[in-house]
Amino acid sequence: MRSTLARYGVASAALCLTLCAPAAAAAAARVGGHDPAPDRLAAEDAGAELVARRAAAAAALRPVTGAAGTPGQGAPAAGTRPTQGSRPVTRPMPRPPSAGAGGPLEFLPCPAVEELPDPVRCATLRVPLDYARPDGPQISLTVSRIAASGRGGAVRQGALVFNPGGPGASGTYFPLLAGRPAWTRIAAAYDLVGYAPRGVGRSGPLICQDPAERPQGPTQVPAEPSPAYKQERLAAARAYAEGCARHAGDALAQYTTLNNARDLDVLRAALGERRLSFFGASYGTYLGAVYATRHPDRVRRMVFDSAVDPDPRRVWYLDNLGQAGGFERRWADFRAWAARHHEVYGLGSTARAVQESYEKVRAAVARTPAGGVVGTGELQAAYLQTAYYDDVWPARAAALAAYLRGNPAPLTRQAARDPAVAQEAANATAVYTAVLCNDAPWPADWETWDRDNTALARRAPFETWANAFLNLPCADWPVRERQRPVAVGELPAGQRLPRTLTVAAERDGATPYRGALELQRRLGAGAALVTERAAGSHGVAGGRNACVDGHVERYLLTGTTPGWRVTCAPHPEPAPVTLDEGAASAPRALLPPLV
Repeated sequence: MRSTLARYGVASAALCLTLCAPAAAAAAARVGGHDPAPDRLAAEDAGAELVARRAAAAAALRPVTGAAGTPGQGAPAAGTRPTQGSRPVTRPMPRPPSAGAGGPLEFLPCPAVEELPDPVRCATLRVPLDYARPDGPQISLTVSRIAASGRGGAVRQGALVFNPGGPGASGTYFPLLAGRPAWTRIAAAYDLVGYAPRGVGRSGPLICQDPAERPQGPTQVPAEPSPAYKQERLAAARAYAEGCARHAGDALAQYTTLNNARDLDVLRAALGERRLSFFGASYGTYLGAVYATRHPDRVRRMVFDSAVDPDPRRVWYLDNLGQAGGFERRWADFRAWAARHHEVYGLGSTARAVQESYEKVRAAVARTPAGGVVGTGELQAAYLQTAYYDDVWPARAAALAAYLRGNPAPLTRQAARDPAVAQEAANATAVYTAVLCNDAPWPADWETWDRDNTALARRAPFETWANAFLNLPCADWPVRERQRPVAVGELPAGQRLPRTLTVAAERDGATPYRGALELQRRLGAGAALVTERAAGSHGVAGGRNACVDGHVERYLLTGTTPGWRVTCAPHPEPAPVTLDEGAASAPRALLPPLV
């Protein structure tokens, strides 16, 4: 049985969904959707404020006893020792808050389905499906927490909330990182809090397909899609969008970044925090930036890891076009690494020769799927991971080499669809699609998509069309009112953000480096940027690079940033592995993949 961290890692890897990069402006196109009415946005914001006030009132009523986060009880305020003796101390309130949205958090042992062992505790946070109707239908968000350990006499600084991105990924595994070396001192001072955002996991799960409608594999996708194949994918995208509407009904419009930010503010209040300490990765950086723009006075500390470009002109169509170039660069990096280790793998002594070896495998599984389950679609998804994480490079290279020497087993194990995470991956894809399609206008005419991606694929063929087909449901999205992207960094008059910290890899494929520069520019003079030079793994902090981790730890513990822009040397490249089946069977991930 795989560990909980491995389960989350496999589910995240199955997504292959991260965002976004800058792109050159596309030609004008007909866009689908209309802006929501200003009075509706005002009603949603007013509802969100009401629910957050209720949540804060409920948090103030919780008794505080023993160690921070004792099951069913609140935690001491930030800046205090994590104990207050054995007698319960109750903060007086004139009357209890409503038991509806924003009600109290009660942390108890986690349900078995979460696979989160002691001492992690879980709670549910009730939020409105539609913030314009704060007392209407509710969603219960799953929240996980491990209390600040107080190790070494550390003073508790509050809760650190984590979002791993996607959108569509769950962060409930986050408390399990408390024992990792990169997190030990942070976990001594902070409660580590994860959660499953709306629509994810047990948080009002969103689906767009019945199990029988999902691809079962093996799938075969052409290297260069023909006009007929493009029409097949266009029809499939329309069917997928219709399935989202059929399953979710009117609720489909409620899966947006703005609502995710409203949920985040309710969570902050429910945790008893006056200001939010937040760690966001990938899409989570965009969520955090939107939150900070809307609530600069409620921000305490914010770490942005592997930043999405938040320019509202690029959210999300142009962002996804630009991602192709980043993936192409990292695919080239993998091939160059494999070529440097030709004596181990025998895939070729140049990047071009390694590409030829890959094409031989691709042609073979197109004729006869590996193990009967891995076609070109599964192969593409497996090797897309090389553009995300260099710690999978040895296993992926070994699998290609083993296949070419007559042993398909390692490739089959690495690339086959995993039935154990099929439901999680389908749920994550549904949330990803709904949030991106709702968040912004998208071109509504196929001609624009075809023109832009045909031109892009000439210089970045590795992932261009797969990414385009993934996002194509947004062309025929059944929600009439699309959001207008938030102008990140445009703060209310007279307000400014506290210091923030962005960390980024210079050659990140999923969220190319220019996005980090744009985020820093928008967040202002107090925004610091730490760059891992000449590296490209997606997700920089948390165990890959001690220099980066040191800056993150210092910032979270003291609020000190290293300066406007500083750099760290790259983490070491992975060492090659031998070709025995044990080495080629599965990758070793340092952390669950960010998405």
